[in-house]
Formats: sequence, structure tokens, C-alpha cells
Amino acid sequence: MESMKKYLAECLGTLVLVVFACGAAIVTGCGTAEGGMAAYLITALAFGLVIVAMAYSIGNVSGCHINPAVSIAMLVSGKMNAKDFGGYVVAQFIGAIAGAGILAYIFGTGGGFGTNGLFEGNVLKSLIIEVILTFVFVFAILGVTSKVQNGAVAGIVIGLSLTLVHILGIGLTGTSVNPARSFGPALIKGGAALANVWVFILAPLVGGVLAALAYRFLAGKEA
Repeated sequence: MESMKKYLAECLGTLVLVVFACGAAIVTGCGTAEGGMAAYLITALAFGLVIVAMAYSIGNVSGCHINPAVSIAMLVSGKMNAKDFGGYVVAQFIGAIAGAGILAYIFGTGGGFGTNGLFEGNVLKSLIIEVILTFVFVFAILGVTSKVQNGAVAGIVIGLSLTLVHILGIGLTGTSVNPARSFGPALIKGGAALANVWVFILAPLVGGVLAALAYRFLAGKEA
């Protein structure tokens, strides 16, 4: 029963992330000439603020991963078992798909629909960008959650870290750093977004694993 509550929390949290953060990208026209730089910043803040809100609402239930890249980092770090990892990831993908479905019902699937795209049409560059962005984001999470005394501010730090990587990444790939958040909109949108979504699933997972290994090496026994 406790595990199911965690999975439901992850599903709900990921749904909220997609609806409000990808929804902000749709409403502001992020990535279009009409949206401009203001849309980039608003969307980046939306992603960060959702994480803050969810961290302080479901963090005490599931830890508020709402991102397979975070979950795989916790698995590699020994802070999560394989069973829960699988449950979390399935729940996150279900939540993301449901969230994208809600957006499609409200706004339709026109425009960017909060999906990701290849930087300059280049797969390798996009992979590298997403690995780097995810590494920085997950590395910050591992650091701030490594000490109990950081609990009061952890949600804010994590939210600001996500905002940071979005400020750089939105203009490049649309910023994934989250396989579930990318898959949901891509599945509903279809076309090129779905054809290229493997990049935004693979790269964040690699970035999450590398962040966990790097943090374990640097922090030693504290990791």
C-alpha cells in the first residue's frame, strides 16, 4: 500500500509538471517569434515553480522525483531499489501521457505543444546537450538532498536548478532532462516529435547515471 501511494504521487506530480510547465510553453508561444525571450523565461520559471510546488506537497510521500532521470540516479546511488524504480518510472510515464492528453483537449496539438526538437537537426549535438543539462540538474539534486538539514530548502534549490538548465536549454532542444515529460507530449503530437523522442529519453537517463557516479566519487561515503 505504501508503495502504491508513492507511485500515485509520482503519477500525479508528473501530470502536474506536464500540464502546468508544458502548458505555460503553449500559452506563451515559447519557441516562436511571437513569444520571444519573455516566453523562454516564463516557461523556464514554470518548470522550476512546478518542482517547488510538488516538492513541498508530495516530497514527503515519494521524494518527488517526477522524472526517470532522477529515479535512475537514486537507483545508482543505492537510495532506491529496482522494484520501486520500475514502479516510479511507469507511474511517471503514465502521468506525463495523461498530462499531455489534458493539454491536447484544452489547446489542441498545434504549434510546438511543449515537445522537444533536435538542435540544428543534429542528433549527436542534441544528445550531448541533454546529457550535460541533465547532469547538472541531477547533480544539484543529489547534493542538496544528501544532508537532512537541507530539507527545508531542498525544494527551492531543485526548482531553481531546473529553471537554470531551462534558461540555457530551451533555445537549443526545448530542454528535456526528463524522459517522461518529453514522451507524453511527443506521443500525443506524433510526427517528428515522436520520431526523435528517443534522444530525449536516452540522453537524460545517461546524464542521470553520470551525475550519480560523479557525485558518489566526489562525496565518497556521504553519497
